[in-house]
Amino acid sequence: MDKCSQARAARAPVLSATRNLMKNVIVFKALPADQIERIRAEHHVVLVDPKIALEDFHRALPEAHGLIGASYPLTAELLAKASRLEVVSSASVGVDNYDLAELHRRSILLCHTPGVLDETVADTVFGLLVATSRRFVEMSNLVREGKWPQEFGDDLLGVDVHGRTLGMIGFGRIGQAIARRAALGFRMNVLYHTRHAVDLDNDAPELAGKETHAVLHELLAKSDFVVGMLSLTDATRGMMGTDFFGAMKPGAIFINGGRGATVCEDALLSALSSGRLRAAGLDVFAKEPLGLESPLRTHARVTPLPHIGSATIETRRAMAVLATNNLLQALSGVRPATCYDTANV
Repeated sequence: MDKCSQARAARAPVLSATRNLMKNVIVFKALPADQIERIRAEHHVVLVDPKIALEDFHRALPEAHGLIGASYPLTAELLAKASRLEVVSSASVGVDNYDLAELHRRSILLCHTPGVLDETVADTVFGLLVATSRRFVEMSNLVREGKWPQEFGDDLLGVDVHGRTLGMIGFGRIGQAIARRAALGFRMNVLYHTRHAVDLDNDAPELAGKETHAVLHELLAKSDFVVGMLSLTDATRGMMGTDFFGAMKPGAIFINGGRGATVCEDALLSALSSGRLRAAGLDVFAKEPLGLESPLRTHARVTPLPHIGSATIETRRAMAVLATNNLLQALSGVRPATCYDTANV
């Protein structure tokens, strides 16, 4: 019996008692109006953003059978208030906002939205790589400030992207999409580091012969650009620290589009301030939103973005539709399309 089937079996008394009844759903982050109406057609809906109305959110939890949203941590303490909860449908790929052990212990399904945002996130990350290397934001600000340089000395020049070496830390679907842009579009040599080599012949045949699996120290020493695309686990938290940045090629550029907490930000700042690294492009941070006091916000060598990897009209809608599909399927007793294995902690 698979994980989702086991979870449904564990909840059989509840489901059998409520099979023909509308259930209670909390929408805790805004969804498109038509997706909310899809849920309302089958269930009672409460719209409440815990970042705005936390007490209302707490009051609604005891009656909730389903939660749908993103970008808010659901701790064991919060989940304990939701005694009827059957499913959490997250409009995200990452699941580090959720207490996986507690969800697993209570056989509560967790669904997420992988796949639909791969190409959009890859666009963002590769765009950040180009913008950082060519100093687009910095140069644009000079124009806006009326400081168009009369001459471009070496202190204002960027570096080429085409033909250079890209090192990928993490090589899942999004990592492979970034690699396609690099290898096929910019003729870059691509190295990637994962625990196990990817079977490119079967998984990404267009990249076969164009990517090389490398041990970490070799990748860091050879790469002109290093892109982090790691999910957040106990093993990856703070993985990119002093030793990591110290092993990178002098003058290299670091990009992070995975999870902010995989980077030791003090170590990154030190590597940038010492000149060891040329620049960094960051779409994610250990704490978000990035605090006004953070040196990363104003550092001359950092191009920061406000976690916009999937932030396009088309992709955010696709994520909302998939999250709604998952929620409705789970509440009806049908296996969701993208059920996350909460035992994977």
